[in-house]
Amino acid sequence: MDQVATLFQFTGALERLLTTRDTAAFEAVWDAEQLERVGWEAVTVARHPHAEPFERGLAALDRRLLAALARARALRDVHTSTFRVPELERWQHAAAAALVASRWGSAGLRTVIGDPLAPLARRYFAFLALAERHPPAAGPLFQRYLRTPASHHAFVAAAVEAARWYPGHVPDLLALFDRIRGEQLRRRFLGPKILGSLYFLGDPGALPLFQELCVSGHTDADAGACEGIRALVAVRRLTGVVPPSVKYPDGAAAEVRSALDAAEAMYEEERGRLSPVTVI
Repeated sequence: MDQVATLFQFTGALERLLTTRDTAAFEAVWDAEQLERVGWEAVTVARHPHAEPFERGLAALDRRLLAALARARALRDVHTSTFRVPELERWQHAAAAALVASRWGSAGLRTVIGDPLAPLARRYFAFLALAERHPPAAGPLFQRYLRTPASHHAFVAAAVEAARWYPGHVPDLLALFDRIRGEQLRRRFLGPKILGSLYFLGDPGALPLFQELCVSGHTDADAGACEGIRALVAVRRLTGVVPPSVKYPDGAAAEVRSALDAAEAMYEEERGRLSPVTVI
């Protein structure tokens, strides 16, 4: 399905929500239209730079989301208010940020980000949209969040991922990883994003960290969350050698090469894609 069709499919599904008479009908439409999947696919398309020519479609989507929110709140149902209203709110903030980007570009996004009266979720989705555009002038903004990891976790995560387009941020990424390495929750959340950006940048200055993580990094069955595999892929890319590691004692084994090839292909597929987080 192309990008315009994705936006219109979501807008049409929301239109059907507006005609529901009660909670049961609302839930039936939600499930039948697979809104959990369609909604996030649509706002992802809306947020990206290539959606900027679709201003009219984005404006229509924003209006339908506002109307769907009003309908959901009017149902006065605990399940709806607990689960459906927050999801609709996140989509609406994402669509509104995308509409700002479509109309006023990066300058408009920076205005939303800097507005202390704007809802947190709207500022976050504007920040994420700016990160996906990664204009050169935004480098200092992202760098500020790398240097202040006590900021809101969602903004720090987006800044870490945006750093993959800013070679000058390598020292800040290394320093950030060093600061969080002893905090298990933050390391599990930010660590893969930091290592991912360092991998994409391909800076030799990150080689000592990757070599260290080959033998001391956290391991996981998921290659996206495994520090050991990320480190091995990065070291192989930087040096051409696969060293023995905590994950694979025999770096020369054929199954190791196959696993690293698969992981590298997965990382490369994610090169231009940022991962939104849930903002409460």
